[in-house]
Amino acid sequence: MTYVVTDNCIRCKYMDCVEVCPVDCFYEGDNMLVIHPDECIDCGVCEPECPAEAIKPDTEPGLDTWLTLNAEYADKWPNITIKRDGPADGEKFDGEEGKLEKYFSAEPGQGD
Repeated sequence: MTYVVTDNCIRCKYMDCVEVCPVDCFYEGDNMLVIHPDECIDCGVCEPECPAEAIKPDTEPGLDTWLTLNAEYADKWPNITIKRDGPADGEKFDGEEGKLEKYFSAEPGQGD
């Protein structure tokens, strides 16, 4: 099992999860974070830290797409281990449906 970041992170990109991860397995895209599934130790400390509830265990049904996306972009985006402020308008997008199709950016973030 691993944890994955799902669509509610897109355009919210809160970074509370990053600073609690004991193995630094978060990677930063332009408008979301992902978890490297091969680095995640399944401790679960990140899940309750996410204000957007965007982090889920991959054992939940229907997360195959997100597991694939997390794995792909964790290999492309820079590692992030420090919490920074998320987007100023992040709360506006919290809970919006269809964010993958509307807003996902494959561009990398700045990382550490």
